[in-house]
Amino acid sequence: MPAHAQTENSAASFPDGVTAPAYEVWGDVDVDPAGIFDDVPDADRAYWDRARAFGRDEVAPVIADYWNRADYPLHLGRRLGELDLLRDGVEIEGAEPMSTLAAGLVNMELSRADGSVGTICGVQAGLALRSIALCGTPEQIDTWVPKLSRAEVWGAFALTEPTHGSDSVSLETKATPVEGGYRLSGEKKWIGNASLGDTEEGGITVVWARVEGGEHDGNVRGFIVQQEWEGYRATTIENKLSLRAIWQAHIRMDNVFVPDSHVLERSSTFKDTARVLFATRLGVAWSAVGHATACYETAVQYAGQRTQFGRPLAASQIVQERLTRMQSELVSMQLMARQMTTRAEAGTLTPEQASLAKYTCTRAARRVAAEARDLLGGNGILLEHRVARHFADVEAIHTYEGTETVQALIIGRSITGHSAFAA
Repeated sequence: MPAHAQTENSAASFPDGVTAPAYEVWGDVDVDPAGIFDDVPDADRAYWDRARAFGRDEVAPVIADYWNRADYPLHLGRRLGELDLLRDGVEIEGAEPMSTLAAGLVNMELSRADGSVGTICGVQAGLALRSIALCGTPEQIDTWVPKLSRAEVWGAFALTEPTHGSDSVSLETKATPVEGGYRLSGEKKWIGNASLGDTEEGGITVVWARVEGGEHDGNVRGFIVQQEWEGYRATTIENKLSLRAIWQAHIRMDNVFVPDSHVLERSSTFKDTARVLFATRLGVAWSAVGHATACYETAVQYAGQRTQFGRPLAASQIVQERLTRMQSELVSMQLMARQMTTRAEAGTLTPEQASLAKYTCTRAARRVAAEARDLLGGNGILLEHRVARHFADVEAIHTYEGTETVQALIIGRSITGHSAFAA
């Protein structure tokens, strides 16, 4: 870091002797003014409190440095496993139940601490672990799901390709049946956790590919690929502006042999992939709530501490109006996420409603982040003041798990009865 850089919540002494003011931006602010979470059950609140303490005590002191260096804080991922926060509501035999609401609150709190940390959970639990839990055999579930939930192995979910992002149905990665299994060839891009095969824990990547030949010819299936296998190469993508403290990779697979024991037997069409994505879309909405919460609480604290023209910013009418607008947006997001979660727990959440939650919450989070960045002035672009990281990271969640345009087309189809997706 530069010689003049601040550490979290400390003043920086510059070479010319001028000392910059220090601002406390991780303190407690009332972020539930409408009482939306007053009735959260005790069991769910226990998960929430644990995630909140982890973010405040373990993520906050170190994350700006990891983000600045584009380094992966693997120890934080391991701690998520130790704290039983790497399940995203997936039922695991022998583990305490984790409701959909508890999973949402954990997603919210982890993203409130940092977007990369929230994405670690989203990739490891929401995508990789859930894929095996939904589509795997009992043996595969017993082998991999507990390990993924405890961060004893890193998990990735490989669907997006260099030439097929939103048009994921057209994926080109192919799986050719051979004696004892399949051979996989193709490329994937933007795959979180896919380049962790050389870590102490090692990694697996759930690869979605189209079968060429055999009884499943033309179908999309899932394959558990161990990252150390011959023919699997993953290159960490550099120069990212968002989610800099988690590694995403470009994967190249050249005739990778996958034995039958690693084929997700309960995956046979793209609808199985969509089942996983449907379940995680609501989690992205909760992540957006977390980002907006961080930006809002930072803006409130900063406005109370920053003095301009002889008074705190908080005493200015325009600043109060901005904070009110941000609070209004935040409460609307909380209501949306809570209501859609209630429907999910009742089994009545539709794909269109999940898309509406993601579409609404990520758009609103962008607005809140922009307001907070502007309110902090020049200090708003410094990493130690939180908002800059969230401002950048919101751009990633706005895109992944289905872009704004894709969500709009799903919602628009339900409104009009006409599909506007290209044939």
